[in-house]
Amino acid sequence: MHDDPARIEPLASAPDRQPVIEHPRAWYVSIDTTSQGESRSVAHISNIEYVRWLDRAAELHLDHLGWTRQAMLASGRMWFVARHEIDYRAEVHADEHLVLATWVRDLKRAKSWRDTVIWRPSTQNGEEPTIVCTASTLWVQVDLESRRPCRVDPEMAVALDPLQPPRSPSTGVEPCM
Repeated sequence: MHDDPARIEPLASAPDRQPVIEHPRAWYVSIDTTSQGESRSVAHISNIEYVRWLDRAAELHLDHLGWTRQAMLASGRMWFVARHEIDYRAEVHADEHLVLATWVRDLKRAKSWRDTVIWRPSTQNGEEPTIVCTASTLWVQVDLESRRPCRVDPEMAVALDPLQPPRSPSTGVEPCM
């Protein structure tokens, strides 16, 4: 028996068979579920686990780009979730293998929308993958001292590779210090 609700690990490359992904350079992770992630009342994975997957995938993507949570804390800033929009499209059970793709849709000053698709890979030749969840998360970068939104550094904005190019900096949102 596993102690963790799921094992989540980055994939070296995009899977051969996948649903349509909007971003040509999405970030991919594998998810292996366990019974620890099941709901207390129904034998399927809890919606709380999906939120954990979204957060962990975003964290792994930032780690890969060089902005670990430790580096973000040292810089005095952090990304916070302002909103999740989640569509649960199929049940997931313990001991299943899933794939998650995530990417930054847009980046505007201190805010960023990140999209995610989670699917069950095809098990038979010719079978299409089954999408189990789609989600959009609004992230806001916050200055940890002032607790106010702060502008994303241009270097980070480029590395995040948003599907929609970022707008030029404008007034109203302070840069992080």
